[in-house]
Amino acid sequence: MSHTATTLSSWIRVLKRVLDQRGLDSAALFAAASLDPAALDDPHARYPVERTTRLWRLAVEASGDEALGLAVASQVTHTTFHALGFSLIASRTLTEAFERTVRYFRIVTDVSEIEFRPADDHYVFSIQPAGAGDRLPAPEAIDAFISLFVRFCRSLAGRDFTPLEVRLVRAQPEKPDAFAAVLRCPLRFAAPANEIHLPRAAMDMPLETADADLARHNEAILERQLADQDSSVKNKVRALMTEQLPQGEPSAELLARRLNLSLRSLQRKLAAEGTSYEELLSDTRCALALGYIRDPHYSISEVAYLLGFSDTGSFTRAFRRWTGQTPSAWRAQR
Repeated sequence: MSHTATTLSSWIRVLKRVLDQRGLDSAALFAAASLDPAALDDPHARYPVERTTRLWRLAVEASGDEALGLAVASQVTHTTFHALGFSLIASRTLTEAFERTVRYFRIVTDVSEIEFRPADDHYVFSIQPAGAGDRLPAPEAIDAFISLFVRFCRSLAGRDFTPLEVRLVRAQPEKPDAFAAVLRCPLRFAAPANEIHLPRAAMDMPLETADADLARHNEAILERQLADQDSSVKNKVRALMTEQLPQGEPSAELLARRLNLSLRSLQRKLAAEGTSYEELLSDTRCALALGYIRDPHYSISEVAYLLGFSDTGSFTRAFRRWTGQTPSAWRAQR
């Protein structure tokens, strides 16, 4: 059975807000796109992408605005994407915020693959839609996401933050000045990929809004949301591990009970997904450790505690297996 790509309803709520502000009949547009407006009241509801793509197309036609996506992005707040928005604001740097975005973006929509990678003296953030026809996100939705991430950078790093370049797959609009006025950087249309090229120095600067505890709290929520969204037992176990580790290393028996499975059944399901309890525990601890060690507010012993190790020595030996370095040496290099 083919996967049906979906989008979080709160993202579409912002589009409806813009339509209403412009005096357009959003109810009629929702009906024409076969979307139920009642789902907008459920923060966890999701819409099929092929229907939201139809809504975007109808909205552009009704408004006559080829830059509608830019207007939608301007209405997004840190509450639009719930825990994801709070975790991004609490990030230590913009680089860390984009890394979190890559990890949790499919909570917002699972129709696009996103990537954040270093390139020479800068970073590249890309959005690559998957699917075909109406199963692809609308070009205006991509415009909105690109503009949203540029605005996000400016909200945390200052209004003068400027990307090195923005590239869009969409054809050049009739009035590209609207894009230039918002993005304020060199633009390239009809590009091979949707990309924002970002200056490394600005991306790695510490942010005043950084809050490691807030970020960690919201990441735990996001892990649970991913697990609920995904039928994979592996992801459900990873989410439970993230939640349980500050109370000590969770046993496989405990996780099996939390999932209403027998230990044998849990082991069998994990094996079918190509992993095991021990491998997941190590991978989860490693990913969390790299995030904690980046934050100088955490001492090495505090990180060991948050990862459920009985003592700092055990954590140090595990960290050396993961990275080839001690936690102190890895932190000093960064």
